Amino acid sequence: MKILIVEDDPETAAFVVANLAAAGHVADQAESGPAGYDLATAGRYDVIVLDRMLPDLDGITLVKAIRSAGIATPVLFLTHLSGIDDRVEGLEAGGDDYLVKPFAVEELQARLAALARRPPLAGESGVLVVADLEMDLIRRAVRRGGETIELLPREFQLLEYLMRSQGRIVTRTMLLEQVWNFHFDPKTNIVETHISRLRAKIDRGRPVALIQTLRGAGYALREP
Repeated sequence: MKILIVEDDPETAAFVVANLAAAGHVADQAESGPAGYDLATAGRYDVIVLDRMLPDLDGITLVKAIRSAGIATPVLFLTHLSGIDDRVEGLEAGGDDYLVKPFAVEELQARLAALARRPPLAGESGVLVVADLEMDLIRRAVRRGGETIELLPREFQLLEYLMRSQGRIVTRTMLLEQVWNFHFDPKTNIVETHISRLRAKIDRGRPVALIQTLRGAGYALREP
């Protein structure tokens, strides 16, 4: 899944992002309401995790703004506000679920998975498609030409990011940030190694290679 975390507490945000990444998900983070709005309306996410108490734009106002912009992505409120009135206000504002801090990461992951399993709204799909390559985001399944391809969690995460960026060049730095959550260069060939392994599973033995290396620029997943 691709998940947006809107949380201004750095310790909580780092904890959530690290655990979601370890489970094979892509997690973007925003530290304020306006930043969360920009990401929520500019990108496509499977679930949004939203704190109630945010700087500049509170969570209730933010979820209303997201819904007004036509974004139907499920929203889970993650907050210290535990009163019944608080829960009702959050759900009535456009939230889909409510989890009170402190929380167990296992419950958070279960709730996010449940939200992501909800049937897509009209016009939306839980399947990414590029040429004859298909990724089912709900069942976590990948097929090419009807043949099932087994991927490790990190390979799935990498392919998902490439497919969501279909046709666009993604740099090594972008992959380190979005797939590994590294905001620094680890000085290893981790990206190149995973791209090579993924290419072996997706493209090897097929007449058309979808994963392309653009020397000096980065990578792209597209039909030649």
